[in-house]
Order: sequence, then structure tokens, then C-alpha cells
Amino acid sequence: MRKKVIVIGAGPAGIMAAGKAAERGHDVLLLEKNDRIGKKILISGKGRCNITNSTDIEGLIENVPGNGNFLYSAFYTFSNQDLIGFLNEYGLETKVERGGRIFPVSDKAKDVVDTLKKYIERFKVDLRLKSAVKEIKVSQGQVQSVVLQDGKELHCDSLVLAAGGASYPGTGSTGDGYKITRKLGHKVTPLKPSLVPLVALEEWVKELQGLSLKNVSIKLLNLNNKKIYDDFGEMLFTHFGVSGPLILSASRHILDYDYKNVKLSIDLKPALNEEKLYERLQRDFEKYSRKQLKNALDDLLPQKMIPVIIELSGVSPDKFVNQITREERKNLVKLLKNLELTITGARPIEEAIVTAGGVCVDEINPSTMESKIIKGLFFAGEVIDVDAYTGGFNLTIAFSTGFLAGANC
Repeated sequence: MRKKVIVIGAGPAGIMAAGKAAERGHDVLLLEKNDRIGKKILISGKGRCNITNSTDIEGLIENVPGNGNFLYSAFYTFSNQDLIGFLNEYGLETKVERGGRIFPVSDKAKDVVDTLKKYIERFKVDLRLKSAVKEIKVSQGQVQSVVLQDGKELHCDSLVLAAGGASYPGTGSTGDGYKITRKLGHKVTPLKPSLVPLVALEEWVKELQGLSLKNVSIKLLNLNNKKIYDDFGEMLFTHFGVSGPLILSASRHILDYDYKNVKLSIDLKPALNEEKLYERLQRDFEKYSRKQLKNALDDLLPQKMIPVIIELSGVSPDKFVNQITREERKNLVKLLKNLELTITGARPIEEAIVTAGGVCVDEINPSTMESKIIKGLFFAGEVIDVDAYTGGFNLTIAFSTGFLAGANC
């Protein structure tokens, strides 16, 4: 039976839902409040778009700490491999990088958006931009219509809500979907920032603002010094604490700690153990034996970091290298291998990559993405209470849930 389907939100989930519903022969209207589609895709992966990940389905589930089991049907119905095949079919070539991350060969997020646009154009989806939704109307437990902000009412048989989360509001994710859903009687679990920069207690981070470190390793420790998480990669110091790929990935592992009472330990020289690093420091000190300490660490550390490390070591920056004791050298090595920060919080949800929390999964049928409360209402993407680590997993959720909603609405 040919239906009138409305999809709210032209992000990855909404576009996929609209395209799939139209492919099935329905009349589909895709509403987007921005002046273009896929705005959040365009900034993902630093403008390169980490589309998905090459792991198997169990690997996908393991990388979704926020209600991963809810996604079994979605991932099996439209897997990461199905997604890659779909994009390839529409002319987008992909490549695999470190950690199984999959990007377009062109390294341009815009090419992903253009590919998705081809899909909805092929099946004649009616796309309406600058069309913000005010509310969804329901009658006798069945979706009836959508009311736009300008007061216009649009009737439908089925509706897919893919309005995004509350992170990156500049892309249109301003939490509208949650407000609309609450009005319909659905439970929305508390919203928290996920994949987010972290705030540190120590004042010295401000002196390192803008400094990027590559090839460092980190550990997150709880108050009992038990390791929560460790990783290797690139990070960035900011005026409030730390950010960068390494930190964003790490942040999701301490969401349950509410981003508090956690220590971050940074190993600035992970390729060298303490003994090897001590030997390296000795060689540098022999080379610069007649210099003051503040002028003897250029080969070992970025210029911006030297005064901070010296201050934390307790050694006078004016002390000549040939006067530095063995104990002081050992302390310097320990500091380079274990530079500690106290994490006191996270930046606001507006600065997070994704939103943790959302429409309660207990009220959604995982096999169809349809509401268990309202007939004809489907959910897809970040508006649902599911969230994943970095590595292409969050976009995979969007595409898979969008496909499933579009296949059943």
C-alpha cells in the first residue's frame, strides 16, 4: 500500500530513512530546518567523514557502550558492509585506515553528502529545506500530521523522527526531537555530552594552550589508581584542559564517572621505557652540559612544554645541567613518563561530538524502530538513547537505524 511518509531531519539517519521508504514506493516528504542537507556530516572526521568501521557486527556492538544490544537488528539488517556496498554503488569509493576507520577515497565529507543526495533524488523524495517542525499530532494512538513552525500542517500515514541530538547546535542539532518526543508521552533519558573535551584542575594547562602532541599514550585512572582506559595517538592542550582525538575517544569511558574524580596520565615518550629514556636524557645533558636546564631540553620536548615540565620537576630552570643530581634526572624521567592531570568535568553538550541519552530504547521496537506507544511513529539516529566510541560507529548507527525505519514505516 502506497503511504504518505514524512521524515524529520536530513542528516544521515533521515536521508537513509527517506530514501529507503521512497525506494519501497511510498510518497516521501523529507523536512530539514537547515538550508542544506547533511550539515553535521560535512564537519565529521575533520571534514573527511569517518563513514563507518570495517569490524564485524559483534565489533560494532562492542563499540556502542550506550545500549549496543538494542542495535542487533539494525546492524544485521543494514550492516557496515551493506553501507559500504551502497555508497560504492552510488559512485563513492572508500578506503580503510588505522583502526578499521573507513573514509571516502577523496577525503571529502561533501562527497558523502552528494552521494546521499543522489539516492533521494533517484527515488524522487520531496526535500523541503528551511522547514522546522513545531509538533507532531497524534489521534487515537496513531500519527496524523506534522505542524511546521510557520503553522502549516502536513498530514501523513507514517513518520520517521531523525532530528539528531543536542550536540553541535550550529549544525541544527538543538534537541528539538527530544522536546517533540516528550510531548507525545515518550520517555527521554537524561542527556549527557559524549566524545567531548575534558576539563582539568591544574592551572598549568593554560600555559600549553594550543600545543598538539602526537604519538603519546594516555591512561585514565580512578581514585584507587585502577586503570579505566588507555590509548595511543594525538591530543591537544586547551585553556580549560585537554582535547583532540585521543581525549575525545577516552572521554566516553568516564561518562559513567560523570567526568569527575579521574586522573589522566600522559606518557610523553611511550616508545622508551624509563631506563632508555634516562639514557636518552643523559646523552642530551652531556651534549648541553654547560647550559642551564631551561636551554637543554629542546631535543626532547616542544618549546612550549619545557618551562612547565621544569616547574613541575622542582628543579631551578637556571641550574646548570652538569650540576643536576641523579635523583633530579630520575624525577624528570618519571615526569615525562607520567604527566598527571586531574579531570574535574567535561565541556558542555554543545561542544560534544554526540549526545548520550535520548528517546528510551525500551519504548522502541528494535526490529522496526517503531514506537511501542504511537503507531506509525519511527525513530532513527542520534535522537535515540544510543551512542558509541569514535571510529565511525556513531555514523553507522545513524545509517543502520535510518535504513531499518525506512524499511518498515
